Amino acid sequence: MAAAEPTGAGKGLEEIRQGGGDGAAPTADAHNGDRPTDHHHAPGPSTSSASDNGNLHRSSTMPGVIKDTEITAETTGPSNLERSKTERRKQNNPADDPAKQLLDDKISIRKKLKMLNRIATVKDDGTVVVNVPSTLEATPIDVGAVDGYEDVVVEESLDGSDIPYKPPIQIVILIVGTRGDVQPFVAIGKRLQDYGHRVRLATHANYKEFILTAGLEFFPLGGDPKVLAEYMVKNKGFLPSGPSEIPIQRKQMKEIIFSLYPACKDPDPDTGIPFKVDAIIANPPAYGHTHVAEALKVPIHIFFTMPWTPTSEFPHPLSRVKTSAGYRLSYQIVDSMIWLGIRDMINEFRKKKLKLRPVTYLSGAQGSGSDIPHGYIWSPHLVPKPKDWGPKIDVVGFCFLDLASDYVPPEELVKWLEAGDKPIYVGFGSLPVQDPAKMTETIVKALEMTGQRGIINKGWGGLGTLAEPKDSIYVLDNCPHDWLFLQCKAVVHHGGAGTTAAGLKAACPTTIVPFFGDQPFWGERVHARGVGPSPIPVDQFSLQKLVDAINFMLDPEVKEKAVELAKAMESEDGVTGAVRAFLKHLPCKTDENSPPPTHGFLEFLGPVSKCLGCS
Repeated sequence: MAAAEPTGAGKGLEEIRQGGGDGAAPTADAHNGDRPTDHHHAPGPSTSSASDNGNLHRSSTMPGVIKDTEITAETTGPSNLERSKTERRKQNNPADDPAKQLLDDKISIRKKLKMLNRIATVKDDGTVVVNVPSTLEATPIDVGAVDGYEDVVVEESLDGSDIPYKPPIQIVILIVGTRGDVQPFVAIGKRLQDYGHRVRLATHANYKEFILTAGLEFFPLGGDPKVLAEYMVKNKGFLPSGPSEIPIQRKQMKEIIFSLYPACKDPDPDTGIPFKVDAIIANPPAYGHTHVAEALKVPIHIFFTMPWTPTSEFPHPLSRVKTSAGYRLSYQIVDSMIWLGIRDMINEFRKKKLKLRPVTYLSGAQGSGSDIPHGYIWSPHLVPKPKDWGPKIDVVGFCFLDLASDYVPPEELVKWLEAGDKPIYVGFGSLPVQDPAKMTETIVKALEMTGQRGIINKGWGGLGTLAEPKDSIYVLDNCPHDWLFLQCKAVVHHGGAGTTAAGLKAACPTTIVPFFGDQPFWGERVHARGVGPSPIPVDQFSLQKLVDAINFMLDPEVKEKAVELAKAMESEDGVTGAVRAFLKHLPCKTDENSPPPTHGFLEFLGPVSKCLGCS
């Protein structure tokens, strides 16, 4: 479970802020709906070790360069930031527990920041290394089954008969990311409509036709997911390649944050029909979501495709942790870094648009983000719900949008599929590829060396340009994964949560080539479940590694395990589970006028908010 020590020296906060003092914006998720989790009792390393050469690229939800003039003046030491403090660790000596020290009002902010610098280091590749104090003990957990998979029970009914009735309300779903991030929420929104609710899905303008065609109302958010995805791949995380990129990313993030408020209250931009939100559903990359909920005094429910709630069972997917004692701490560190990166924009948003007081950094423990319900969109048969997650946290299952039923494949594709054995799919969705021609050549050679036919998805990366056509290769522009993967014997992709789910649902052995963020985490989960080889970080992608991965997937035992997992997933209905969780945690009408718990920043940080102790 030890995480690989990243290469590259750590950067200090002063160095990170170079480039005009503006922090780079966090990027929107750049895949087919992606994110993950890792069970530290499962075989195989934690996601934090997915990239042994220091290339675990941070999630597309994270901020870039950190801007904070107050903290810049107070900070010394190598590049580190650190943790939040939603967790309290059982230790004999409170002085050895960084969580307790961060909550101690008697300790100055300067000392707390120095403490953060000792505990976490931002590396040159944009990853966060958690330096766990030797005195910090792991929180004991009753783990039950050895691998965590044997005791998974799907308790709720698949037909939704146990979903609580709620009078019709107006719901806005705030989603930042790529199409893959948006797609599960289209399915959830449609199901909520079936229960009589009015649903507006607010996301990037790129997806307007997709949303409207699905029958949902649409409202545009700021930010271009393609720009954000390119930034993430190029910079592998937090830090921009140069000062010239900082204003671009700041502009992207600010556009997103400032567009959230009108998305919750403005009339439909096309029809002019009034809209007044009663409840909010959001994913964490929509950074201002809890602040809007605070201003409008409406409930909010966070859904995500990667773990965002601290647990002692696996580390934060965007961190590297060498020991299980630091797993919970890793969530706090990542959240602290996000807050430092966007704090100025959030406070400007609160003051200018929401007419709320600004929130400060490490100014005293008040409130708890744990009051906000969270739902996680992955299969409990792939990543069981951690035993230290409470009743307001649900693992609902993967949420699939049925696109296959209406899809009519091109005749040319149908004939090609019928002309030979099932192919292996290779594609990286909306992620840009640095050298598409070279990668295409490697893919084709690997397929030829293993005697396999292949489908190459062009995606945003521009793969599939062949010097001359090959009968064994079919180059595809776009096709619903839920249809396509059923035609394939195995799949190779970037490891987005949505793409991973579609491949596993189709019983396809899976090789993940992670680019950044939570993708290594999914790669490790797939490998730990025995349905794919170890992930191949994109910077380590080579002919021999791809050949070995294909041969691994062709093993009959791997196929058997993939079929077994697919059958287990048949017992799940993630869309029904998500709707059930949302309505279950929705406050009663009598409670709706109550103000949300304390300050929006704390809710923004979610369950780890206590650690920062903001007032």
